[in-house]
Amino acid sequence: MTHTTDHTTDHTTDHTTPASLLLDEDSPTLQALLDSIAEGAAERDRERIHPYAAFDRVRRSGLGAVRIARAEGGGGASYRDLYRLALLLGEADSNVAHGLRNHFVFVERYARHPRDARERGWQRAVLDGRIVGLANGELGQKKVGGAAYASTLTREGDGYRLDGRKYYSTGTLYSDLVLVRAVGTEGRPASAVIPVDRAGVELLDDWDGAGQRLTGTGTTILTHVRVEEDEVVYDAPGIGYGVTYFSTLPQLYLTAVNAGILRALLRDAVALVNGRQRTYHHAAADSPARDPLLQQIVGQIASSAFAAETLVLSAAEELDRLDTAEAAGQWNEAHAHRAALKAAKAKVVVDELVIRAGAQIFDVGGASATQRSHNLDRHWRNARTVASHNPTVYKSTAIGNHHINGEPLPKLSLF
Repeated sequence: MTHTTDHTTDHTTDHTTPASLLLDEDSPTLQALLDSIAEGAAERDRERIHPYAAFDRVRRSGLGAVRIARAEGGGGASYRDLYRLALLLGEADSNVAHGLRNHFVFVERYARHPRDARERGWQRAVLDGRIVGLANGELGQKKVGGAAYASTLTREGDGYRLDGRKYYSTGTLYSDLVLVRAVGTEGRPASAVIPVDRAGVELLDDWDGAGQRLTGTGTTILTHVRVEEDEVVYDAPGIGYGVTYFSTLPQLYLTAVNAGILRALLRDAVALVNGRQRTYHHAAADSPARDPLLQQIVGQIASSAFAAETLVLSAAEELDRLDTAEAAGQWNEAHAHRAALKAAKAKVVVDELVIRAGAQIFDVGGASATQRSHNLDRHWRNARTVASHNPTVYKSTAIGNHHINGEPLPKLSLF
């Protein structure tokens, strides 16, 4: 049922943990954060309990600022660091991981290297622990990505009024700010970054997907919302949504989430086998833990998890090389295309591995593993839902066309 969400979570942040403390693989600070997010994740998904508390812990942790330079107060993380964190978050709770995707993309677009006072203000907000959501997609669009918006920014005095209705507003339910895509003056596409509690902004908790039920992916209704001049950025070549192949970042992030789900499947598969007291009279061993058939299945899931993580981090390292070239003033489209190609290939493989593993886990647990109290089906449901973003069939077709005919990958958003 559609309703307006009302909660009393305090989004203010008195202080945050230095983001750099989250980058060490053995960091107790990182492990404590991951453990706190993982606690109760299965129950939250089963009962549809929103993870407001988990997002508040993220605010205090400094996680949202890991990609901002240390000299500016952030963590100074590489892309490899970021996607490894996304993967670990996906293992802890894929809903929380996915709910943060649009925040990290916003940081890259507007807060990591601020160009003016407006963007420096957004950087400060991120450093203070603020989380940014997104209101982009519209159900009325005939073509997803690159199509004109029905949402409008209309001039009013020294600012604007914003009107529209957005769907798939992932993460916005838990955010402090939201980036809204709209058409501004002279039909130019633009981004407006506004507080989620501003008058005229209504967040609906109406996402009814089979999986990823707690990503805050509901409808955002904007009714004559006041927007100030310094809250609007118009698209331009090389800026924000005008950066070629920029969607590689959010696409690879989703693949990292699915790689994290694979790790969770491995964890739960091992726990299932070790927790079983019974086996079949015709089984290959008296103990499930000694059964070579169950060992084989767990070994397959473990190998899939390893392959997925390796692919995600390899693609992330290509983004780091692109980042280095850009910092040296040597960015070119060929670099960006190479990164996009690696990310696309990673998705094609990882999606297949995680969806298969989501079914395999029941082969090691037997009928009792299907009990709703375990909620193990959430892994398949969540992975299937994540994989449905920008379907794999379009990725693999574009990859094949590139290798056969030399055609570049699509440059627009949502590839």
